[in-house]
This record gives sequence, structure tokens and C-alpha cells, in this order.
Amino acid sequence: MESAAEYTRRLVKSGARAQKSMGQNFLMNDEVINRIVSASTLQADVPLVEIGPGLGVLTRILAQRVPKMWAIELDQHKIGILNKELKGLPIEFLHQDALKLDLHELWGDQKGYLVGNLPYYITSPLVMHFLDQADRLSGMTIMVQKEVAERIAASPGGKTYGILSIAVQISAKVTTVMDVLPSAFWPAPKVTSAVIRLDLRPYPGFSVDKKDFFRVVKAAFSQRRKTLGNSLAGGLGLKKEDVIERMQGTGISDGRRAETLSIEEFQVLTKAFR
Repeated sequence: MESAAEYTRRLVKSGARAQKSMGQNFLMNDEVINRIVSASTLQADVPLVEIGPGLGVLTRILAQRVPKMWAIELDQHKIGILNKELKGLPIEFLHQDALKLDLHELWGDQKGYLVGNLPYYITSPLVMHFLDQADRLSGMTIMVQKEVAERIAASPGGKTYGILSIAVQISAKVTTVMDVLPSAFWPAPKVTSAVIRLDLRPYPGFSVDKKDFFRVVKAAFSQRRKTLGNSLAGGLGLKKEDVIERMQGTGISDGRRAETLSIEEFQVLTKAFR
């Protein structure tokens, strides 16, 4: 089998182009591909979907390890290339916007697995779109911009910890697989990427309504530079003294900042502001 670099160069020479408007950067590094494959749950009884196959350099490896898979590609021209290059492999290519993909329509009530080199300009909406379908997924191995990966995996106390960290972590266990340098792609992006694995599961001990929970979380982070008391007052439309009164007995100081609070502490606040 051709190496990833040889495969990509051959297709580029034959006229394949990366569409900047779609954020296309084609992976062409065998080590990265092998790490993605080894980090993913690929089993005969687990449906598999790939988001953004591009030229198919990863797709051709995935398809040899499962009885059938789906690949979602918005670029119609790339689908033509994929159908030609990967003919005979058990892949169904779908010309579709991944943000509109309904996993139930692909595999019904089963729980499948998702792999993808996500377009960086819509990474967060895509991640949340699939987390909203957690009842149809057991996990995801995705490549994202390193900065976004750090935000997703962040713990309380750092500048990268925020709403995205919490939104992902209440639905999945996050594992960083590896960093990926720009040289692993054609054309090379201007940023470093990272591969992360998300193992979907209910957050241990989560006991509040998610809508109420995120109302409080978003209010707390609405004015990140301000103290929690001021942020909650502004974000929830309350008077500062009312916020302080409600926080009494929570064990959480109104002088703290949102990025220092754990998911458990945000649950405590949710109950106080229900």
C-alpha cells in the first residue's frame, strides 16, 4: 500500500485541490494515522462514521478494519475522487453537512463510533452537535486545533478552562492522544493540531437539570474578569445582594472567579439559583 504521503502527492498531481473555504488540510502522515486508528473503537458490531474524509488517506485504513462505514463529505468533487480511489471498500459516502447529520438515520438505535479531522472553523459546533446525540455514540477520536483541544481537556484554575471544557466533560471522558505538527498536512496549516479521544458517559453524580446548569455556567463566565458574584448578578439579572444571599451556605465565595469552579461546584450553584 502507498504511504500516506505518496497517496496524497499522487492525487494532488492528478488535480486534487484543498478548498480553503471549507478549511481543508489533508493529513499525509502515517504515524498520525496509525495513532488515530489505534485510539479508536473499531469493531464489527460498532457502526463507524468518519467526518471529513478529504482525499481518503485515513478512510482507506479505517475501511479495512470494519464491515461497513459511512464517510461524510461536503465537497462533491472529493466524493468523486473517493469513489474512484476507494472503490470496492465497504464505505458509503454521503454528500452532506456534518452539522445536519442525524446518527439515528445512519444506524438506528445502536451506539456507533465517530472519527474525524474536524474543520477548525466549526469545531466547537460540530463537537456539541454530536454530544447532543450521545445516546447514539460510544465515543469519538477527533483531530482539532491544539488550542481547542486544550480548552476541551482543561481543568479548573487555568485560563483555558471555560464553557467548552464543562460542556464536553459532563458528557465525555477526555484523553489527549497526541499533538500533530503542521508538516503532517498538505497544505500545512498555520497552527498545531491535536488528536483527542472522547469516551461518552454520564458525568458521575450529575444530579441537576442541564438547562438550569448551563444557565448558571454561562452567567458565571459572562464576565470572565469579574468575580463570581458580579458575573452571576449580571448574567442572571439579579441584584448583587440577592446573589450573595443565595450563595450563603454553598461553601463557595462570591469573590472567586468562574474558571476556578469545578463541575461539582457548578452543580451546587445551580441548586442555589434554581
